[in-house]
Amino acid sequence: MTIRQRIVLLIVLMCLALTAIGGYAVLQTRSSASEVKRVTEGVVPSALASADVVSLVKDVQLATMALVYAPDANLLSQAQDDLKAREAALREALGRQTANAATHAQKGLVAQAGESLANYFDAIRETAEMKAAGRDEIAQAFLFANVARYRDEMEKIVDTLRVEKNREKDDAIAMLNGQLDSAAGTIGAVSAAAVLLLSLVGWMLYRQIARPLTRMQTTMSEIAASQDFTRRIEVGRMDEIGHSIVAFNQMIERIQEGASLLRQKTTDIQAILQNMQQGILTVVDGGLVHPEYSAYLEQIFDTRDIAGRNFMALVFADADLGADARSQVEAAIDACLGQDGINFVFNEHLLPTEVEKRMADGQVKVLDLSWSAITDDDDIIVRLMLCVRDVTQLRELAAEASEQRRSLEIIGEILALGEEKFHRFMDSAHGFVHENEHIIRQSTEADDAAIAALFRNMHTIKGNARTYKLLHLTDVVHEAEQRLELLRSLEREAHAWNPDALLKDVARVRDTLARYRKIHEEKLSRGGARDGLGGDGAARAAHPQDAVGHVRESLRLLEGARTDSLAELVSMRAAVHRILRVLDASSLSEVLQPVVEALPSLAAELGKAAPEVIIQDNGYRLRAEVAGMLENVFTHLLRNAIDHGIEPVQARIAAGKPVAGTIRIDAGVDGQTLQITVADDGRGLALARIRATAVERGWVADDAVLGDEAIAQFIFHPGFSTADTVTKISGRGVGMDAVREFLSRSGGTIELRFTDNHAGASFRHFQTVVSLPGKFAVDSVAALAETPASMTLQAPY
Repeated sequence: MTIRQRIVLLIVLMCLALTAIGGYAVLQTRSSASEVKRVTEGVVPSALASADVVSLVKDVQLATMALVYAPDANLLSQAQDDLKAREAALREALGRQTANAATHAQKGLVAQAGESLANYFDAIRETAEMKAAGRDEIAQAFLFANVARYRDEMEKIVDTLRVEKNREKDDAIAMLNGQLDSAAGTIGAVSAAAVLLLSLVGWMLYRQIARPLTRMQTTMSEIAASQDFTRRIEVGRMDEIGHSIVAFNQMIERIQEGASLLRQKTTDIQAILQNMQQGILTVVDGGLVHPEYSAYLEQIFDTRDIAGRNFMALVFADADLGADARSQVEAAIDACLGQDGINFVFNEHLLPTEVEKRMADGQVKVLDLSWSAITDDDDIIVRLMLCVRDVTQLRELAAEASEQRRSLEIIGEILALGEEKFHRFMDSAHGFVHENEHIIRQSTEADDAAIAALFRNMHTIKGNARTYKLLHLTDVVHEAEQRLELLRSLEREAHAWNPDALLKDVARVRDTLARYRKIHEEKLSRGGARDGLGGDGAARAAHPQDAVGHVRESLRLLEGARTDSLAELVSMRAAVHRILRVLDASSLSEVLQPVVEALPSLAAELGKAAPEVIIQDNGYRLRAEVAGMLENVFTHLLRNAIDHGIEPVQARIAAGKPVAGTIRIDAGVDGQTLQITVADDGRGLALARIRATAVERGWVADDAVLGDEAIAQFIFHPGFSTADTVTKISGRGVGMDAVREFLSRSGGTIELRFTDNHAGASFRHFQTVVSLPGKFAVDSVAALAETPASMTLQAPY
């Protein structure tokens, strides 16, 4: 029989015993309850009622006496009524006794009581009639004679009935107690037998189940404590326990095999830790290094004092980690050890991944740190593992590779620019750098004009560098703008005038320019010499060989001219002068070529289509003295047209305009003034927004009445910008004030002219008019028209 069958048998026997005991108890209880009900509801009340009959007989006797001795008619009438009521009550009580009579003796006594009661009431009636007839003495005598005799007889019978009833009651109670005692004895005997049987079964189960389990548990505990996996538990019987012991022995055998494999793996891990080229350690409670760590760690930290050492002192002593950062690391480690694994996720960002550590010999090593949490089965962190790699050489190689990559990028930028454009840009940028250095050294405090000039120059360098796609230089200059931006902003008090810091920023820009020039001259083997025309010779003359040929022809004619004819010499000199002026000048397209070429990439950054630029110079060329300045000016003007004027593609389509915007540039001379106008087909000048910006800056009162021309003038204020955010393209507030400053240095001006009649509108179309002294313009058409035919040459384009 299996253990399961034994346990089922025990449960069945227990259920049967309990069912038998319970069933018998229920039957006895029901029988006893019925008997108790009979006694309590029949016998006992009947016995008590028999005593009440005796009391009622006496009440009738008293009523009869009250009738006989009634002094007047009223009391007599009342006595008669009372007598009738008591008579009825006595008859009713005797009737109940008749119904409850259980034995022949009781029934006989009830019958005798009925007969005696009839005689009793007849005697009382006769006595009442005598009283009613006024024969009081006879009534009284009759009362004590016949009535008293029947009353005594009645009382004896009723008293005998009461005694019989009490005897019946006592017999019933005795019989009930006997039944209860018998039932209790029977239940006790059955319960004792059931307990004995269950005890016997329980002892058998203990002998066959509990004792083997205890012996198995003891042996298991001994094996676990001694770690002696060679021991086995003996199998006594092949029941469930026997099968469990066999399974345990098999498990111990597998554990023995696993322990052997674990020892082998531990040996392998120790070998790996001793030979791997990476430092590995674990941090335990108390912030100490666990004794087991990789041997290479000693080489990384140049010490053998590692096991049990304070982790923070070992790794972060003499490292480039501030006191606050060290405190955060220590707090993060304390917050992880002994806590839930999620704590490592929350605090991992506080653990540094790379530090520079100065060793005892003065060498600085760059250490790469990789952190991991070691948890137990309950996901509680018991250790923190740190992998340390010495990446000093890797970082040096990466830095060298980065420098080489940057040099290659700079070479690509220079090659894409062209040599003459590069020289022109470098000259312009160096000029702005020298000017900024001069302003910084001459200023002792934060002066608005000085700050505006510094920012304007730096922003112009960045704009030109961006135009020429010198991206590395653009980033350097953009960073240098940050400090100047803080000086221009309302936070000036928090960023006081610091000439040394400003000069360092300028020096970074100057060094970057020097790097570009060095790469240009050394790696590209390009010298600093240019063609002497002050500009890009290839761009300035579409046919340079023809121009040189014409110059040589002009010199030949000059040499062959009649020296005795002053008029001919003067005419020849004037003609040559006109030709040389034309050759020394550049067309407007040539001057603006770098800026125009940069517009497609700028438009792409802004999410707009590349605009169409139409340049009409009407035969006027520009002197070299203003070519660089105009390039700076139109860098700002054309960028503003793309950024603020021409709408995004979807807006232009919605307005029924072509996807690509159009910018038109026209040049002409009015009197002694060279005028260059710029206009685009965008939405126009945002006058409402310009006014709102001016009010926000405090330049004008909110309720001030201003015309459109006055509002437009605010764009020339230093720091003005309507951009929502600051980017590398816009938002700095440097633009039109820089344009006005550049033009003023050459005696020029700039103004805005509205080209529509929508006065007071939020947007108005306009054109920008750049004016310069006429001396900077060369009318190539008129110059060549006045040249003798023998000296006429093809005008460059």
